[in-house]
Amino acid sequence: MDVLTVLNLGDIAQAFSKMGMFPVFDLAYYIVSILYLKYEPGSVEVSRRSPVASWLCAMLYCFGSYILADIMLGSSPVDYFQHNSHILLASAVWYLIFYCPLNLFYKCVSFLPIKLVLVALKEVVRTRKIAAGVHHAHHAYHHGFFIMVIVGYVKGSGVALMSNFEQLLRGVWRPETNEILNMSFPTKASLYGAILFTMQEAHWLPVSKSTLILIFTLFMATSKVVMTARHSHGSPFALIESWICHLLFGSPLAGGEEDHHHPPPAGAPSSPLKTKEDLSEGARKRKVKKAE
Repeated sequence: MDVLTVLNLGDIAQAFSKMGMFPVFDLAYYIVSILYLKYEPGSVEVSRRSPVASWLCAMLYCFGSYILADIMLGSSPVDYFQHNSHILLASAVWYLIFYCPLNLFYKCVSFLPIKLVLVALKEVVRTRKIAAGVHHAHHAYHHGFFIMVIVGYVKGSGVALMSNFEQLLRGVWRPETNEILNMSFPTKASLYGAILFTMQEAHWLPVSKSTLILIFTLFMATSKVVMTARHSHGSPFALIESWICHLLFGSPLAGGEEDHHHPPPAGAPSSPLKTKEDLSEGARKRKVKKAE
């Protein structure tokens, strides 16, 4: 307690939780999200053939979590599009990533040191979205703890959960990449974070919301930066999940985390079971260059 007092953790957490996300953090979120869209097979061809479809896919990558959460809570799915500044900022990022001359903007933001900073900033936004989703659901359903978890989970990983619908817009249908069947680290972390924030909202967790936001943000940002720097697609939860699954269900964790740790050989096609989080950086760049 003395150490926390000396570090003024409460004050730091309070100041951090009140920090505005627009435009810096939101800009980083849009850049990384649309980068992942460009890594998707066929996305560059779609941007040349149908800019409208490409723009809609980019908007889903940026605002899919808001759309899905609004649908679940009985609001209009287009509510978030009233925020003109956010839509314009995301649209500008989409245009620069796909249409900037000589691909200069894409090359700059995909440069690893810059990308690591952007990834860390994106996780700040993700944590805020999870906390906001739980808080919103708490007001609508005061004792609906499962609803709080679900809405917080959707707010943190709604883009991944809507990936199959986004694939349809690009003329691709890969049901085997369903995020529920092959949960990536951000999706799993969003679920665990939603549980933690629900427990805090219900006063079952002896920690303030601002402190939980700070701690969870540090965990998410650190994990994603390390994974991105190492080009790793494993999960820090893999060991614990495998042990729990073996204990409760008598089998190791489904999905085979080991399969996603290593990129495929240079000449081998990517497995259809892999999502955007499962492609190695080298394979991603090769796909983009080939498409261009």
